[in-house]
Amino acid sequence: MESKIIAIISDICGAEEGELELDLDLFESGLMDSFAVVQMAVEIETELGIELDIEGLTRKEIATPALIIALVRRLS
Repeated sequence: MESKIIAIISDICGAEEGELELDLDLFESGLMDSFAVVQMAVEIETELGIELDIEGLTRKEIATPALIIALVRRLS
């Protein structure tokens, strides 16, 4: 599941596979914005069948790939 989430994030952020570090702040680095969050949520639901409550998410909860992976694991 982790590799699939990383692939989704990489695709949305335009990063090459292997380029994203798990602790990289996606917002501070400019790779993620509110539009990308929506895209990511849609892809995670489509690919993994896990629905993210976009309106309830905070940047702090999804700032890094590691945090996104942890969130998806909690919801699965």
